[in-house]
Amino acid sequence: MITLYGMGSPNVVKVYIALEELGLAYTVAPLDVFTGEQFSDDFKALNPNAKVPLIVDSEGPDGQDYVCFESGAILLYLAEKTGQLLPRALGAKYEAIQWLMTQMSTVGPMFGQMVHYIRFAPSGNDYSRSRYITQAVRVTEVIDQRLATREYLAGDYGVADIATYPWLRNIPMLMGAEMAAKFPNVSRWVKQIDARPAVKAALAKVDDVRTRTTQFDKAAPAALDKMFGRGPFAAV
Repeated sequence: MITLYGMGSPNVVKVYIALEELGLAYTVAPLDVFTGEQFSDDFKALNPNAKVPLIVDSEGPDGQDYVCFESGAILLYLAEKTGQLLPRALGAKYEAIQWLMTQMSTVGPMFGQMVHYIRFAPSGNDYSRSRYITQAVRVTEVIDQRLATREYLAGDYGVADIATYPWLRNIPMLMGAEMAAKFPNVSRWVKQIDARPAVKAALAKVDDVRTRTTQFDKAAPAALDKMFGRGPFAAV
């Protein structure tokens, strides 16, 4: 049995989708990050970086409990464990990993910072807001070009698509319909993944966990300060 620690953020959604696609037995341990539960000693013993998602696999290597954090690492672990969602041939495997790393190194950080400056930053951060929106648009353009000649990011549907979809599905909400219309191949790909039964099941479970955890607009200012490392928690 796998235990998934998380809430409803895109990086956690990736793991829900992978678990559903793979048909693995799992249970969810909701972690209320907007009240600071990730900073508890018990959770930091599992992930010293105090972030979700995190899984504990009771049937890990050699039959022992195995803890895995970082969403990209979790996807690779689950793919290797089951022999699914990742090609075995070396070239095809690393083509998929390249696009997975594009999500981890660029899509996630740029979209994450864009959301931060749209939703959480005080006024007077026009440069930062513009920079991250621009970078989010740039990497989406790259992905749209990739999908112009391919059904999925790297051959068959797999870890690269599962990693990237939870972020790009939010483009209409984050950037507006006019901007979303500039990425027709991404829109086609999102709709195709939307229709997958495992994805529908995963998103329904994400909606459920959101009802059991604090949402950002209900979080106490002090909890947000600690989460974002600002105010009394800032390094400088």
